[in-house]
Amino acid sequence: MTLSRSLRSAGYTLLLVAVGLVVVYPLLWLLFSSFKVDNSDIFGSLSFWPRKWTPEGYLQGWKGTGQYDFGRFFVNSLALTLPTVVLTIVSSVVVGYGFARFDFPLRKPLFAVMIATLMLPGAVLIIPRYILFTGFGWINSYWPFIVPAAFAGSAFFIFLMVQFFRGIPKELDESAKMDGCSSWRILTHILLPNAKPAIFSIGIFQFLWTWNDFFNAMIFINSTEKFPLPLALRMALDTSTAIAWNQVLAMSLVTILPCVLLFFLAQKYFVEGVATTGLKG
Repeated sequence: MTLSRSLRSAGYTLLLVAVGLVVVYPLLWLLFSSFKVDNSDIFGSLSFWPRKWTPEGYLQGWKGTGQYDFGRFFVNSLALTLPTVVLTIVSSVVVGYGFARFDFPLRKPLFAVMIATLMLPGAVLIIPRYILFTGFGWINSYWPFIVPAAFAGSAFFIFLMVQFFRGIPKELDESAKMDGCSSWRILTHILLPNAKPAIFSIGIFQFLWTWNDFFNAMIFINSTEKFPLPLALRMALDTSTAIAWNQVLAMSLVTILPCVLLFFLAQKYFVEGVATTGLKG
């Protein structure tokens, strides 16, 4: 039995290593290719290892292709992403708290309508959103991303918070009320400390989706000065017929680093939030 169990464990380990290598392969190729000299070295060989290591891809790629370098595009992405993430968390927590803990008129129909919006594809909404934001004068600004986040524009995150709050016993709220706590203090002092996994999950998801959003940024932002990183990378492919792929790959790697670092730093809360949300209530 011991030998059989050891062989089975070794088989599982080898399987996980093989799957992990398949998943990591694109990142490894991206990393090593960003240090190669030219396109022939990148596409003319199957070897990961560069013939000659050079940081030119990063040095030249960071300079950009026009009057703005990638430092400016990084600042643009942060200015777009961070307020969107913070406001999404705040609005989703408040609205989710209301649906989970308060009984008010039309609560169930309103919740059903909110859930129904999850079924609407983004392509159906893009034209009415564009017309609406054009009327507000928000085109070529970050307001089409920030304002909907401030008003709980994502039904998915509201549903996530509702399910998490429902998993927290209401007896805690009742005990706090007996001690004189208001609804706001119950939220901030009792529910939020227990909802860290869900909050981190919302933050990670929204950061990844907003940081990597190419389609909506292309629709609502038309000034190079305000381009976030996805549009800046696409612009680098439009500059000439001869593309320096080591520069493009280097900037692609730099672009995804914040997402990778954020995921690993918050991995504990993220996994816990995915594992526990929706199991109760």
